Formats: sequence, C-alpha cells, structure tokens
Amino acid sequence: MKSLFIAWQDPTTRLWYTVGRLTREDAAYRFVYTQGAEASPRFTRLGRMADLNAEYFSKDLFPLFKNRLLHTSRPEYPKYIQWLNLKSKDNDPLLLLGRSGGKRATDSLCVFPEPEPNAQGEYAIYFFSHGLRYLDPINLQGITRLQPGDTLRLKREDHNQHDRFALVLETDEKLKVGYCPRYLNRELRQVQKATTIRLIVEKVNPEAPLHFRLLCRTNFHLPKDSTLFASGEYQPLSAALLAA
Repeated sequence: MKSLFIAWQDPTTRLWYTVGRLTREDAAYRFVYTQGAEASPRFTRLGRMADLNAEYFSKDLFPLFKNRLLHTSRPEYPKYIQWLNLKSKDNDPLLLLGRSGGKRATDSLCVFPEPEPNAQGEYAIYFFSHGLRYLDPINLQGITRLQPGDTLRLKREDHNQHDRFALVLETDEKLKVGYCPRYLNRELRQVQKATTIRLIVEKVNPEAPLHFRLLCRTNFHLPKDSTLFASGEYQPLSAALLAA
C-alpha cells in the first residue's frame, strides 16, 4: 500500500470531505491537501501543516498519523491485529491505518486506502461496517451469525435524511447489517453504474467494539478507461495551484 486519503467530517452538516492524501515513496512520506479541503468553511488545518498549498515531506510518519496507530506494546494489540484480519508480521503503518480507518474519539478524521488493481486488474476495498449503534437488536445479533465469505449487497437508501448517497449493507435474507462508510458511498455508487461489485464478509469480531465488529471486502473490475477517486475532491491543491 502506497497511498491513503484523509477524510474529515463537517461538525455542522455531518458530511464527509476528502481533505488530504498521504503517500510513501523512496522510504519517505509525503502529505498534500486535496481540493476537498476547501469544500467547507469550517475545515481547519491538520496539525502543524498550516499551508493548504504546500507539500510536506518526512522520513518518519507524520505525528498526526503515527498517533492513530495502536502501539505494539499495548496488551490489546494481538486482538486488534486479529480484528483487522492481519498477521503479527503485518506492521506496515499505511496498511494498519488503511485497514483500521485511523479513527480517534477526539476528532472527526479517518483514513482510507487508495485502491490499486492487482495483476488481473481487480480492485479490492476493505472497510468496517458503520452505523451499527443504530441497528435494532435483531439485526445486530444477526451479524454474529455471519461467516467469512458470506455474500452481502450494497443497497441504495436514497430516502436517508442524513446521507442521500447512503448504501446499506444487506444479507441475501435482507438482514440489515450496517452501512458502507460515507466517504466511500459516492465512489461505490459510480462503480455500481459501471460494473458488478462483489461484496463479502471478510471477518466477524463478536467481542470487538462496534466499529470493529464486521469487516467487509468489495471486489470489482473497472471498465476500460475508468478510474477511482478521479474527481477534484481527491486531487492535490498544490497541483491545482500550478495549473491555474
């Protein structure tokens, strides 16, 4: 994994915007703000990175992101790795951030990976089911009966008052088991228009906190000449400045 996007939730509208991109090349990290950082007047700078149009480089992972990693010395670390469906040797910071989402209770940021196609041209996106605290007890209990490899569906919920792009996660028996993360909704809706998305249960963690309870995976092939995260929201502000 070489690249992560940073999403920020507006505290007033509750909408998510992609505000930055973190990449690693030649053993160095690079961070830039994306055009989504200008979409809300309430967005503030991240950490000490005060210039929206600058490029930031570091040999070490920026503190803003390093602080979102669970330290290996923590007693819950082995369970944490299991919840992410990773192995103890999987210690790549970008992989851990991308799989976990890097969410903290103290702010409105999360991270998600920029998918890369495999040798067969197939994309895979991992994410944890969101909104579980809003499920009724029957649906929540139903998650514990799911097995890795079980098929799920992304069902549009156009009438959702909080997110008009909402995508419900639903079993073949029409059991609602949460929502797709908001910051992926619009992109996956576009993918649905172009191709078939296979969505499966990657792992169920009955004893984990709700935000780590159900890990899902999507797989799909994009049509020729189609790209993911191509809209302006995901493009670097520094590049837009140079092109102006």
